[in-house]
Amino acid sequence: MAKIVIEEGYAPSDAEPFMNERQREYFRRKLQGWKQDILREAQDTLVALQSENENHPDLTDRASSETDRAIELRARDRQRKLIAKIDSALARIEDGSYGYCEETGEPISLKRLEARPIATLSLEAQERHERRERVYRDD
Repeated sequence: MAKIVIEEGYAPSDAEPFMNERQREYFRRKLQGWKQDILREAQDTLVALQSENENHPDLTDRASSETDRAIELRARDRQRKLIAKIDSALARIEDGSYGYCEETGEPISLKRLEARPIATLSLEAQERHERRERVYRDD
């Protein structure tokens, strides 16, 4: 496969064919960079948690430290789930289904993909999905 060159400052545009090689490479790099940032943060958290062997004599300090640790671990768990979604998006890039709505098969807008590169539904399909969730949740 030929190396695809993407100029500095490139942004996908509606003026080019949807999900052409350049756009796919752009989103691949964006997703891989995002994943690397998350993994780096997770490693930093791990190092911080391992080095934090403070014995707080004050009960309030200890409770505060435990709360901070629990919040950090919850955030890392959410990021672990996000990595799975990023991996799924990268797989969709490889199989050619990236950028298309899983529900309608229509292209997902480039603006939406730029804002949420792991999106699997078009904005309209996502709004329908959320409306259905609200209806069932209110029952």
